[in-house]
Amino acid sequence: MSIYRLPQSLLAGIRYAFSAALFKSRQWPGMERMGKKISHGRASEFGQILPTKWRACRLASMKGQDVVEFAIVVPLFLFLIFAVIDFGRLFFVQMNLQQALMEAGRFASTGNHLPDPKSPGQNLSRVNSIVADAQQHAAGALMMGATISTVQVSSVYGGSGSAGGPGDTVTISLIANLKLLTPFVAQSFPSGAYTLTSSVSCKNEPFPPANTK
Repeated sequence: MSIYRLPQSLLAGIRYAFSAALFKSRQWPGMERMGKKISHGRASEFGQILPTKWRACRLASMKGQDVVEFAIVVPLFLFLIFAVIDFGRLFFVQMNLQQALMEAGRFASTGNHLPDPKSPGQNLSRVNSIVADAQQHAAGALMMGATISTVQVSSVYGGSGSAGGPGDTVTISLIANLKLLTPFVAQSFPSGAYTLTSSVSCKNEPFPPANTK
């Protein structure tokens, strides 16, 4: 009994038709271009082209993963950078304001007065001189964006608004605000600014009583 065998060319045509139908059902990108490659070669070339296409899809998936990771990491990195900058600004401003008050307290204890810039030949009052001296020494904090809202001067015997006489104790208090750069941190504070307070107390020297005011 003889078995009828199909010609090799017919078998190759069947395999090519099956491969083409598989490509159309999957709808892979580049199907037409790959079909042209198969049409110019043998049907066995399909097994060599398919892994190459898989590698291309895998590379595209890896690139998409890199984009997603970049989108997640960059905001966190920027948040940390601005948070460190804000912390450094706060630390510098606090130290500068404290130093300014120490200089103003030293000046207040001497009973001296500063000249009035608006009235040549005349001096500011003692309290205004102390306030002006504190603001001059706080120039570094002002350069960092801080704003001084209040400078108060008081003494033990003279009370609020008085720097006191010889031997009295004068207290200088200062309130300043600093705008924060980090949006998420700034939302936790009123108007997006951190409020800094500082004060210093000094004992007045035995200056002439006429310099009290």
